[in-house]
Amino acid sequence: MSDTHARTIRFGSSSGQPVSRRDGIAKVTGAATFAADNAPPGLLHAVILPATIARGRVTALDVAAASAHPGVAQVMTPQNRPPLQGDPSEKPTMFSFRIEVLQDDTVRYAGQPIALVLGETLEAATEGARLLNPRYAMDPPRTALGDAPPEAIAPTGFGTPADTTHGDIEAGHAAARQAIDVIYETPAQYHNAMETHAVVAAWDGDCLTLDMPSQALNLSCAGYAYFFGIPAENVTVRSPYLGGGFGSKAIPTGPQVLAILAARHTGRPVKLMLTRQQMFGPVGHRGATRQRLRLGIDEAGALTVIDHEGLAETSTFDDFLEGAANAAHGLYAAPAIRSSHKAVRLDIGTPGPMRAPGEASGSAVLECAMDELAFAAGIDPLDFRLRNYAETEPGTGRPFSSKALRECYAKGAERFGWAGRPQQPRQMRDSNGLLTGWGMGTALFPCPMFGAEARATLRPDGTALVETSAADMGQGSWTSLAQIAADSLGLPLDKVEFHAGHSALPDGGVAGGSGHTATAGSALHGAGLDVIRQLGEIAAADPASPLHGAGNATLVARDGWLHVDGDNSRRDSFADILARNGGNPLSGKGNGFRSPEDAARHAMMSHGAVFAEVKVDPDLGQVRVSRLVGAFAAGRIINPKLAESQLMGGMIWGISFALHEAARHDRKTGRILNADFAGYHVPVNADVSGLDVLMIHEDDPHVNVLGVKGVGEIGIVGTVGAVANAIWHATGQRVRHFPIRIEDLLAA
Repeated sequence: MSDTHARTIRFGSSSGQPVSRRDGIAKVTGAATFAADNAPPGLLHAVILPATIARGRVTALDVAAASAHPGVAQVMTPQNRPPLQGDPSEKPTMFSFRIEVLQDDTVRYAGQPIALVLGETLEAATEGARLLNPRYAMDPPRTALGDAPPEAIAPTGFGTPADTTHGDIEAGHAAARQAIDVIYETPAQYHNAMETHAVVAAWDGDCLTLDMPSQALNLSCAGYAYFFGIPAENVTVRSPYLGGGFGSKAIPTGPQVLAILAARHTGRPVKLMLTRQQMFGPVGHRGATRQRLRLGIDEAGALTVIDHEGLAETSTFDDFLEGAANAAHGLYAAPAIRSSHKAVRLDIGTPGPMRAPGEASGSAVLECAMDELAFAAGIDPLDFRLRNYAETEPGTGRPFSSKALRECYAKGAERFGWAGRPQQPRQMRDSNGLLTGWGMGTALFPCPMFGAEARATLRPDGTALVETSAADMGQGSWTSLAQIAADSLGLPLDKVEFHAGHSALPDGGVAGGSGHTATAGSALHGAGLDVIRQLGEIAAADPASPLHGAGNATLVARDGWLHVDGDNSRRDSFADILARNGGNPLSGKGNGFRSPEDAARHAMMSHGAVFAEVKVDPDLGQVRVSRLVGAFAAGRIINPKLAESQLMGGMIWGISFALHEAARHDRKTGRILNADFAGYHVPVNADVSGLDVLMIHEDDPHVNVLGVKGVGEIGIVGTVGAVANAIWHATGQRVRHFPIRIEDLLAA
């Protein structure tokens, strides 16, 4: 029997249901074990000493004073650091940076580890690090986009976007009857997940066990194995719970490598957990950008050209550029589209992927520029976007695998009440005299897939165990993936035991790019189908089964039974089929992937539209986002409750981008001045009200076998521009940098 003759109802009783998180009780009761909760016997505590300058070299460390502390076990510096087998300037995996691991006394950025102290207690290690009292020879730091000349960087894979041109750019500019030429800036932003980066490293001979938050468990095994000259199969990563990742926890970092090295050198387990302040530097961030957008339209308001230039910061020793200008390519129809990128090398830690990398900063600027041009042309912003709606992917002409953006516009606008919006700014006030403004932005995010594997085992009692090393950053993947597995097996969710978060399990791929549910879910789906296929073959060949001889019939798995499709009288329970077959469990395997050929046939994107209302105090310049309505089309929604949570979280992050987040450098030392939650602002409950999420139904037969796209990042995209456009509509003041602050509105 082929797998077309024995299959599950792919979306049955579990998928599509708003199931609460399966790990919720463990988290709220404190039973969930995060990386730094592990404390094996003989544990040493590691503390890094971060550089307090951004450029220069360390001239002295008081190692004697630190070593004399009674609780300090060892001090590691460039002078005594044990060797690594792998070159830290190399990139051993697809998600790798060049790392700083005490190679020398050079300081390349503030926050760079310049020493590591091991203590019998965390307090002793912390005090030992303080006693090192570093001295420096300091050079003038370069930390702003204007501090160094721009340069072109050739794309070399991860982190270096390609420049792309479709159509005749000069002809597009020449054909424009109205045009704008604007420059916007976005700041450096830093990952601030609730759980900071941590690792507990323990060696047993040449075998390494790591308890650490990881978005890419098996890939991390390969990366850390490279640095220590051991096979990847000798590395075990355990990561059952993550307190947020947002892109930063998929990549090996210098502090973690140092802790692992210390564990190998001392022969004792070592724990390192970065402080909040230490998250600002060695573990990536969203790089600052300066973007120039030149848009032109003809007499009918149709775009003739989108010309998007991005200037992004990167470090002096590695390449990662925020690919902001790529936002130009997928959204609006124009006969000529160009994106180009240049870099400025600064004395900063290397930037990296941060939730919606490229799209968040690029769409913020594109959506504001679209708003500016719409107003200049006297066209409503929503109508302007509809006039330039792309029926196929701009530039390539590829059909979209699915696109319900028109429905997002229509339903979002209706829910928001957009039809009552006046065209001119400063026309609306509320009952308290606050200026009121309405703005909108379009959201777009790609639908990547990575490779993944999964295993499903049907037990003799009719329950199942499903396994994959998938990561759950808090978005609820343990729940949604279990729902997919339950449906593929034709079992109720409470009959399915789900194991993940351990690298010894089948490779669950990478939790990033909003592709984790699609990737790991497709693998789990395939593993379940493989079990049902085998089960159907056994039943059809068993004379004692009611399904005997049903090899040419379609069999459906539902609620622990196999049925002949359309004939419920012919059915056999999973448990009975296995019992008659020796009572042994039955295992199946599945893979999640997308072939390059499939990816080339269609443009695969999630879409959305965000509508924002802001209130602005005309005297004080204070801004509050009073309402947000987001309508999103993201393929099949496995769990509406979790999807809504993710989309809301993204929209809140959009508020943060628009109004709050920015790292500030001291111009003399290069240190980040606001490396804590007192100075680095993110929204709190008082900043967020009136969130409304609409999920637009969308069937996508091309994107993957599940029809799943992803919701983790698209909520940010569109929200930033919507908020900024609403502020302009309230005040008549166009602020061309983020975040938009009180002083920007009072200065005009």
